[in-house]
Amino acid sequence: MKEQMNEGIFDARKQLGWPKTIVLGLQHLFAMFGATVLVPALTGLSVSATLLFAGIGTLMFHFITKRKVPAFLGSSFAFLVGYWAIAPNKEPELLPYACIGVAAAGLMYVILSGLFKAFGTKKVMRFFPPIVTGPIIIAIGLTLSSTAINNCTTNWWLALVAILVVIVCNIWGKGMLKIVPILLGVVVSYVIAAVTGQVDFTAVAEADWVGLPFAWKNTAFSVFRDLDVSLLITAIITILPISLATMVEHIGDVCAISSTCGKNYIDDPGLHRTLLGDGLATFTAALFGAPANTTYGENTGVLALSKVYDPFVIRIAAVFAMLLSFSPKFAALISAMPGGTIGGVSLVLYGMISAVGVRNVVENKVDFTKSRNVIIAALILVLSIGIHYSIGSIAFTIGSITIKLSGLAVGALVGILLNAVLPGKDYEFGTDAQGDTSVNFKV
Repeated sequence: MKEQMNEGIFDARKQLGWPKTIVLGLQHLFAMFGATVLVPALTGLSVSATLLFAGIGTLMFHFITKRKVPAFLGSSFAFLVGYWAIAPNKEPELLPYACIGVAAAGLMYVILSGLFKAFGTKKVMRFFPPIVTGPIIIAIGLTLSSTAINNCTTNWWLALVAILVVIVCNIWGKGMLKIVPILLGVVVSYVIAAVTGQVDFTAVAEADWVGLPFAWKNTAFSVFRDLDVSLLITAIITILPISLATMVEHIGDVCAISSTCGKNYIDDPGLHRTLLGDGLATFTAALFGAPANTTYGENTGVLALSKVYDPFVIRIAAVFAMLLSFSPKFAALISAMPGGTIGGVSLVLYGMISAVGVRNVVENKVDFTKSRNVIIAALILVLSIGIHYSIGSIAFTIGSITIKLSGLAVGALVGILLNAVLPGKDYEFGTDAQGDTSVNFKV
C-alpha cells in the first residue's frame, strides 16, 4: 500500500472506504481552519466568504493541476499588511479597494506562470532571489508587529494564554496537536474569555443559522458605484509587490508537498500550472470579498501524518468548508473573538513571518560579504519599515490622480531594480532543496 501511495495511484475511497475517507477530509478541514478564519477576523473581511472561496479556490486549483496535487488553499497571512495599508481600521468602504489590489496580485501569479512556462523557473527566479524576497518578508512581519501589540493590550492575560498554547503545541505537541497550534491557541483562549464573561454573544444569538456567504456591497465590484481612481491605483501598487513573497512561499510549499508524497509536482503537472491555479483562486476570492488564497503547510503536515496522498481527500475538505460558509451564526461566533485572543496568536504569527524571512536568507546562504547584497537588503528594510512608521506612504500626483506608495511597495520595487542592475547575481533556483523550501508562513 505504501508503494501505491508514493506512486500517486492510491485511491482512498477504494482502499479505506467512504467513512474513513470522509474522516480524513474533516481532518484536513480541521488543520486549515484556525489560520484561515483568523485572516477575516483580523481584516474585517467576511468569514463566510473566506470559507466559501477557500473551498472553491481549492477545487479550481485541483482542476487546473489535473487533480494531481494534494494541496488545500486557505487564507494568506502575507497580505495582511496590504489590507491594513488600505483599510487600517477595517473600513467596509475601503476593503473592496484592498480586494482589487489582491486580485491584481493574483493576476501577477498568472503572468509569472506564463513566464515560468516560456523561460523556465531558473531564469525567472534569478530576478527574485532570497536577497530580495527575504528582506521583504522580514519587513512584512515587522510592519505588522504594532497591530499585534495593540490587540494584546486589550487583555494581556488572554493573549498570554493564546501564546502559551501555541508555543506548547508547536514545541511539544505530537500528531495533529503539532499541526494546528493556531486553532488550539484560539479555542483555549476564546473558551477562557467566554467562561469569564469577556465575550459579547449578542450578535451570535441574533444571527441566522443559514444564509448567503457574501453580500454584493462587500465585493470588489462595489467600488464602481462611486469609483476613487487614486485609491484604486494606490491599492494595486501597494499590494502587488506582496505577491513576490507569496510566490516564493508557493514554490516552497509545492516542493514540500512533492517531498512528502514522493512525486515531483514541479515537473508534473508543472509549477506553471500550480502557480496558475493559486493565482486564479486568489483572483476569484478577492473579487468576492474573500482573502488571498495560498497553499497550506498545515495540510501538508496532515499528508505526512496520515500517509494518504489522494487529492480527493483534500477536495472533501473543500466541500465541507463551502457548506460551513452558509452559516451566518458560525461567522458571528468567529467575529466575536476577543481582541486579546487575536493579539496573542497574531503576535507569534507576525514574529514567525519575519523569522521566515531570516530563514530564507540564511538557508540560501546569501553572502553578506558582497556589498551589493548588503545594499539591497539595507534599502529594502529601511525604506519598508521607515516609511511605514514615519510618514505612512509616499504620495505623488499624475494629472488629477494622487497615488500613494506604501513603504513595503517602495522597498520591494527598489530591491527588485537594484538586484536587476547591480552586477554579481549568483542565485540559481533548484540547487539547494532546503533553501527552495525555506519560505513557509506556517506556525
